[in-house]
Amino acid sequence: MNITSLHHVAYVVPDLDAAIEAYGARFGLTVDIRELMPQQQVEAAMLGAGVGAIELIAPTDPESGTARYLESRGEGLHHIAFEVDDLEAALAELKAQGAELIDELPRVGLGGHLIAFVHPRSGFGALTELVQGGAH
Repeated sequence: MNITSLHHVAYVVPDLDAAIEAYGARFGLTVDIRELMPQQQVEAAMLGAGVGAIELIAPTDPESGTARYLESRGEGLHHIAFEVDDLEAALAELKAQGAELIDELPRVGLGGHLIAFVHPRSGFGALTELVQGGAH
C-alpha cells in the first residue's frame, strides 16, 4: 500500500458551529468544506491546515455510532486519515494481511472523496480512515 500523506485528523464535537468558531479564533483555521452527511448521520467540516487538514464531525442523530462514541468518550480525537493512490488496492492488501476492515469497499465521504475505515483493533487502538488521493 502506498500512503502518500497524512490527509487529516478528525475530532468529534457536540456542536459543530461552536467548534468551527473556536478553531477559527484559536488557530486561524477556516472552513474549506461543510456538508450534511445523512448516510453517516453526521455534519462535518474540513478546515485547511497547511498540507493537511482538521475535520470536525458532529452527530445529527442521537442514536448514531458517532453519537454513542461522543457520549462514551467525550469530544476529542476521533480518527486519523491517510491518503492513498488506490483505495481498492489498499483495502485488498490490508484484508490479505488480516486487518479488520469496517469498510471492505470504498464509499463516498466528505467532499466526494472515496474513503474507507480500518477498525481500531487493526490500527493500534486508533480508528484509521483511508482517503483516495485528491485535495482536501
